[in-house]
Amino acid sequence: MEDSNIIPRSPAPVELSKVVDFLNKNLRLNVAWPISKEYPTAVSSANLHNMSIITDESADKILSHALLRPFICKTPHAIFKIGAIGSVVTDPSARHQGLSTKNLENCIAKANEQECDFIILWSDQHEFYRKFGFELAGFEHSFQISQTPPIVNKDFKFMKSTRIDPAAILKLYNQHTVNSVRTVDEVHQYLNIPNANVFTMWTPQNQLVAYAVEGKGIDLQNYIHEWGGSVPDVLDLLSYIIQSEKKPYTFMCPHHSTNLKNRLSLMSDFSNIGFLGLIKINNFERLALKIKKMFLAEGYDQIILEKKNGEIIFGHKTDLYTLKNEADFVKLVFGPTSIKELGFVANDTAQVLEKVLPLPLWVWGWDSV
Repeated sequence: MEDSNIIPRSPAPVELSKVVDFLNKNLRLNVAWPISKEYPTAVSSANLHNMSIITDESADKILSHALLRPFICKTPHAIFKIGAIGSVVTDPSARHQGLSTKNLENCIAKANEQECDFIILWSDQHEFYRKFGFELAGFEHSFQISQTPPIVNKDFKFMKSTRIDPAAILKLYNQHTVNSVRTVDEVHQYLNIPNANVFTMWTPQNQLVAYAVEGKGIDLQNYIHEWGGSVPDVLDLLSYIIQSEKKPYTFMCPHHSTNLKNRLSLMSDFSNIGFLGLIKINNFERLALKIKKMFLAEGYDQIILEKKNGEIIFGHKTDLYTLKNEADFVKLVFGPTSIKELGFVANDTAQVLEKVLPLPLWVWGWDSV
């Protein structure tokens, strides 16, 4: 039975260690490191104001927790503020009382206060989160690879170590057309995440030209979820990883990395197109404005995108269409639904809308919470 008098709150600074202990017990039992090491920018004193806890009447015991971790994502024509929600968990003794719902609603409210354009989370409890407006959307391409071609740049050096200058990693990372805004200090913290392997490739002059990250705490083992460098250099590094480690890896990449996807598909044992995560539009008007600015950058200034009576009206010039619910719109904006798959949009209008939709979006593994 849900108690309407329960009010979630942010933990006080002195409660951070108690929060970490609670999360360790409920999410990382029998793991050698605290969860704060896996999520250094989310489970941290700097993010206390974005955590949401519910305690017992004495305030001595934490019963439930969730957190929001906002970050900025840059794309070629727009900058989005994304709110990532994670560590949603309730103590077994206090479940079925609506506590996770309260914390989740609190995190969504925090995302509203901080003007996040949309929210993303990762969970297999799809129906639970759909009640709050989340929908499986976006793309996540993965390729399992066990055999690779010979290394092309044989005079380059390869290394497996986390002892790398974070500024050098950040420089390569920032070359991606879609990336989140990171600081050198954040990259330094990411490099210290337990159970992660960082592979790098260097010129004979000791210039870093490619990197790849596998693993993140208990998650993403044998998955390469972070990488940077030109496609040929990344593939050379991948060849080194598989040949030196003598085991297959799954390489994850975004939908818009066309050249890399094509090359990986020729090498892979099998591939899969999954969802990026559960996504909820947080501020329709602000997101619609940014999308229209993206179309304007492509030379189209008569894009219609508005919400009226719960329905979404979209189109180009006077050729307008309606979607009955926001869930369909989420899948259209972020994928996997394409404009042509709708089946009712005129070819000329579809060709215009596909210049921007689905949005080029990717959340790198280090940013997941």
